[in-house]
Amino acid sequence: LKDILDFCLDGWGYEVYLRDFSRSHSIEHIKKVSPAVVVIDIQSARKEQLDFCRLLKKDFTTAFIPVITLINKRQLRAQLLNLKQGVDDYLIKPPDPLDLRIRIEMAVRRAQHSIYASSLTGLPGGKILEDVLKEKHKQGTPFSFAYVDIDNFKYFNDTYGYHRGDGAILQTTRILQNTLEKWGNSDDFISHIGGDDFAFITTLDKYERMCHNIIEAFDRIIPFHYSESARLQGFIVARDRTRKVKNIPLMSLSISVVNREYTSPIQSLLQMNEKIAEIKRYLKTIPESAFMADRRDTKLDQNKKPHIHKKNSPDDPYKPLGQILLERKTISYEQLDEALSMHWQRGIILGEALKELGFTDQEEIQQALKVQKDKIPESIFQKQ
Repeated sequence: LKDILDFCLDGWGYEVYLRDFSRSHSIEHIKKVSPAVVVIDIQSARKEQLDFCRLLKKDFTTAFIPVITLINKRQLRAQLLNLKQGVDDYLIKPPDPLDLRIRIEMAVRRAQHSIYASSLTGLPGGKILEDVLKEKHKQGTPFSFAYVDIDNFKYFNDTYGYHRGDGAILQTTRILQNTLEKWGNSDDFISHIGGDDFAFITTLDKYERMCHNIIEAFDRIIPFHYSESARLQGFIVARDRTRKVKNIPLMSLSISVVNREYTSPIQSLLQMNEKIAEIKRYLKTIPESAFMADRRDTKLDQNKKPHIHKKNSPDDPYKPLGQILLERKTISYEQLDEALSMHWQRGIILGEALKELGFTDQEEIQQALKVQKDKIPESIFQKQ
């Protein structure tokens, strides 16, 4: 079996290291090699062999390496609970080499996503985004790359705390996902680069409509993350980076877009990042939410105007479902917070989350939606 698997994996392009089981020696060797996957042949399900799997998961340097075990069906039945402690996948012996190859490739993809994905939003992080952009450049097909930055997020986070800050990040994630689902393509890509920075990749014919709807939804919903007084006055009082007390506007969005067309002079990630940074610096001078796309010029076209979204007035009649239910005293702030967490993290629409948690019923939700019905512009795509 060892020779067969070595032959197959080597033929598929894997660099294979075969080691006999030795607890201390094998752990150190695995740390040194840093393999993509560890495959362990559990010959007799001895306790020390199963402990070895757990040791790999407890050690910080090997914890993220997927562990696949090869085990007899009889041994699996006896050791099922123990295997759960340190095994990511298993195959019944003798394994089909093709099955093992598929399990290895799936394990590698899962591991890469777990390492490079955002722990808060679950979206792919900057490393995966970079790989996707490299592949797009390699293919040579046109695409739009949009960098999304939340302005004044730091002041919001400092004023209201990290829990409310996480809520604003998750809300933005939901807006991006909903907008791409409505206006984008099935293979569009969203990334949470980190902090208050996001990005998405779409096609040239989609980016403008998506930017408009992302900004409009953000500017209507995000003010309700603030206190009522801050929402009405349009700012919070906070210290800036020089420790001066200032009136800080409510959060807004800056979306910098670079379009790589067939005739585009942008041929590398470095050029694209430089162009994004140039557009971003310009948008940061605009207090409102705005997006701007640069097409073909190597220098920013100063005649090209950014698309600026006028801030909603404090007396805008629109209110999200949660706010309406709060004002009707149907739910409490704590209940809304719990339902929103379910809504953001699991993708369950807010009304269904409230019902599932037992905080309200269908009749109350229908009454709230009736209040809201005539106040949502058709251009907004928001799942209630």
